[in-house]
Amino acid sequence: MTTPQAPYPASRLRRTRRTPALRAMVSENVLTPGDLIWPVFVRDGDGVEEPVPSMPGVIRRSVDKVVEAAKEAHALGIPAICLFPYTGNDKRTADCAEAWNPDNLSNRATRAIKAAVPDIAIMTDVALDPYSDTGHDGFVVDGEIINDETVEALVKQALSQAEAGVDIIGPSDMMDGRIGAIRSALEGAGRRDVILLSYAAKYASAFYGPFRDAVGASGALKGDKKTYQMDPANTDEALRCVARDLSEGADMVMVKPGMPYLDICRRVKEEFAAPTFAYQVSGEYAMLMAAAQNGWIDGDRAMMESLMAFKRAGCDGVLTYFAPQVARALNG
Repeated sequence: MTTPQAPYPASRLRRTRRTPALRAMVSENVLTPGDLIWPVFVRDGDGVEEPVPSMPGVIRRSVDKVVEAAKEAHALGIPAICLFPYTGNDKRTADCAEAWNPDNLSNRATRAIKAAVPDIAIMTDVALDPYSDTGHDGFVVDGEIINDETVEALVKQALSQAEAGVDIIGPSDMMDGRIGAIRSALEGAGRRDVILLSYAAKYASAFYGPFRDAVGASGALKGDKKTYQMDPANTDEALRCVARDLSEGADMVMVKPGMPYLDICRRVKEEFAAPTFAYQVSGEYAMLMAAAQNGWIDGDRAMMESLMAFKRAGCDGVLTYFAPQVARALNG
């Protein structure tokens, strides 16, 4: 509802913008470290910190270094980190069995973090693309990504992650019915407290390229993901996907990518009033970093402005590679 305004000069909207103190008093949205989830890439080895060329400032870390990152995040007030494994070609197979190996990278990192930083929340990704020799989120048969057999595999992956001690499972595969199947399996296994943060509205986007570099999937992908990820032209479909996932047992939902889909974030929050997150994806991060490094924009200001846009659109939190820089800036 819009408040009626007195005519000028009785109404001068610039009055409340005059000083930092006045601007703070009328600020409609606030960004805090508690709004952030930090995506972190984990790889084999020991003492490894390996730059991702297409994502300046982002590195792949061995498990011991991921533990250090978790300690840093906790000290900065970041409540959660999200683990993504960089899987070598030798562990990418047609059956994707590494996805539910109790000793895979993601599960080893989860146990190590929980031992060292028990109070930080750990989120993990459920999808087969880090483990598939095709680079797809599901099994491929005769060129088709098959749904139901993939869901069965995703359930095994989710149970493996729950057993390792994760707090939040993030199914990002976009297969039909996977939230209900995973929720039922978690309940049956006594893992009723594990949160499902569903990638409910995940679009077939051009903004994922640097991420695929970071997890070693760029060369593996055969074809595209348009038969299971959403058409960027659609909005009503996003609401149907969110409604379905909430009805199947999702605790929270996510829109991905982020900034190009702020309209979806707003519609989801207004329609469902459920905890709503967005992923400021690798391509968004890389564009901002490239422009900043070339002196075309003020990188720090653009970083903060981009994240405030998510809060303004109704998001409760954001997955962002900027998380530690943002938290340090907010903490002063």
